[in-house]
Amino acid sequence: MRTIEELEAKLSEPSEALIKDIKEIDGDILLLGVGGKMGPSLARLLMNAIKQAGVDKKVIGVSRFSEAGLQEQLEAEGIQTIACDLFDDEKLQGLPDVENVIYMAGNKFGTTGNESFTWAMNAYLPGRVAEKYRNSRIVVFSSGNVYPFTPVGYGGASESVSPSPIGEYGQSCLGRERIFEHFSKKYMIPMVIYRLNYAIDMRYGVLLEIAKSVKAGKPINLTMGHANVIWQGDANEIAIRSLLACEAPVNFLNVTGPETMSIRWAAEEFGKRFRTEPAFEGVEAENALLNNATKCHQRFGYPRVSLLQMIDWMAEWVEAGGATLNKPTHFQERKGKF
Repeated sequence: MRTIEELEAKLSEPSEALIKDIKEIDGDILLLGVGGKMGPSLARLLMNAIKQAGVDKKVIGVSRFSEAGLQEQLEAEGIQTIACDLFDDEKLQGLPDVENVIYMAGNKFGTTGNESFTWAMNAYLPGRVAEKYRNSRIVVFSSGNVYPFTPVGYGGASESVSPSPIGEYGQSCLGRERIFEHFSKKYMIPMVIYRLNYAIDMRYGVLLEIAKSVKAGKPINLTMGHANVIWQGDANEIAIRSLLACEAPVNFLNVTGPETMSIRWAAEEFGKRFRTEPAFEGVEAENALLNNATKCHQRFGYPRVSLLQMIDWMAEWVEAGGATLNKPTHFQERKGKF
């Protein structure tokens, strides 16, 4: 992949399993926060799956649509769009009632110095949405940042590990979960809390940051020496299929790849492809922010795109000077400050 068009086509290829599950999902599907990093590709994947399944469902994408041209692009692809600030309660209450909601609204970067907005976005707004969609199934995007660091050899935090987030962003994510969980219990709303860690797109993500550093000869900080990654197309597919895994009260689900990836190893893999020697600084800590997604893999199978495939694609993308979003993950952050 060397162009955005090729990337978008790859991200929107549905699997046979997704096409099969689309036939089982009753009703239309509303995507709240469709204008974020993952929203547009998820919407396109969903539309392609619906077309290939031969079923009649609406996909409705809601966002402020601050990115010029995105709303028109999605409309051209058959996705109904509604421009809406979800903090405007009158507009929120005016959104259509649907059977299925995928909730992707949230705030991460810029939390430090603007903590109150992050808390309002991540922990207040969910209550308003849950009240509005008390009769729907809801998949709630969350984050692995709700977990404490775990020893590298532990295999990552499973859903049975008690949340203990580091920093206000992670704390606000736990707030979002707890608010949705409260309303799930109050109204018996079927939900999945979808704890993602970290999605990979050619334009952003952990692998892009490592690849760019290796290519530029910049030293890579190894203190956060390990991470989990998953191809964004696989992450999007799991989010859609999770509508069939919603339970009341909530079903918690870690979503990531099967490997505990060494940052040093990944950098060396990029070094082989770029014919250069990576530079490092610091030493690997004994623990890291890691998720164990075996429950997800048992339900939905292993991701279709392997780690080495992602590395190959990313190396080609960086070599070709592919477009990037300039949205760093800050995966090295160990104090929870975003």
